[in-house]
This record gives sequence, structure tokens and C-alpha cells, in this order.
Amino acid sequence: KRVQPIKSGNNFAGPSALEATLQQFALSLISQAAEVQDRNKTMAYLLPHLNSGWEVDQSIVTEEDRVVVIRFGKDTDPTCMVQDEVLASIAEKVKNFAVIYLVDKEQVPDFNSMYELYDDCTTMFFYRNKHIMVDLGTGDNNKINWALTDKQEFIDIIEMVYRGARKGRGLVVSPKDYSTKYRY
Repeated sequence: KRVQPIKSGNNFAGPSALEATLQQFALSLISQAAEVQDRNKTMAYLLPHLNSGWEVDQSIVTEEDRVVVIRFGKDTDPTCMVQDEVLASIAEKVKNFAVIYLVDKEQVPDFNSMYELYDDCTTMFFYRNKHIMVDLGTGDNNKINWALTDKQEFIDIIEMVYRGARKGRGLVVSPKDYSTKYRY
């Protein structure tokens, strides 16, 4: 619905009509931004959240047959939104050998210093109560601290973690070298 300015002779009716038009325009922008934000947040809600340190511990300790993939970060962080979209899209494909959880690192700060969770978005892997490290070629083998946007690459990494962890390995080598992630 568009507000038409009121004419008084050859001039517009003044600032009230202009103010009404600007106010309506601002309200439409706010509602559009809210819709986009709601759409972006939906990916995080497709995956289970762990809301306490005890829940995180229990998910790692009690899972016997599958890799536990935990994304530490905030649901509203843009990097985490990208990662959550990928995780939500592959969750069904990896359900036989992995389970994926999300942890808000501000709500559950118990692991921030233990796992050095200083990045906006961090993904870690566990198998039978053991942290599985992944050599991605970046030097930090403990975690993935960026958003992996390629679904198949993430599935391949989870599969390599599963295969290596089943053989008792604490460190597995990624199928792709990410040391040249940024090509200049």
C-alpha cells in the first residue's frame, strides 16, 4: 500500500505527507530484514542444540558407534549460519556414521578455554569419548575454525574421521589440503 502525497494547489501538503511516506518505507525495510533474518536462523533450528556442559559431555561419552560432530559458535553469527546450512543439509546423509550437534559457546562457556574456542565458528570431532584431530594442512589439527561451504568435502572429512577413529587413530589426514584455502 503506497501513500500518495496530498497536493495543496501546486505544492505538496508539507512534511507530514513526506514523513508518512518515509515511515512506511522504513517499516517495510524493517519487516523485510526480519524475514531474511528469520530465514537465515532456520538452519540452526534444524539441528539439535546442547544447552549445558553436562549435555555436551553426555553426547560425547554416550555415543558408541558414530562420530560426534559439534559446532561451537553462535546461531546468529554469519559464519555459523553458513556452516549450519551445510551441516543441516548433510545431517541425513551422514546419520549412519555421525551425529551433529550445535553448542552456543556463550551459553555454554565451559569448553572455551579447554578447546581454545576463540574463533566465531569452530567444528570439532569426537569418537568414543576421544577428541579426533584432523590434519587439514592449516597447522591447527584440533578443529575446523572456518565455514566449509562444500557439502561433499564436509561429508568426506566426517567419513575420514569415522574410518580413522574406528581403527584407533587419534589424528586423521583430510582428503583435501586446506593450506592454500585462499588462492592469491
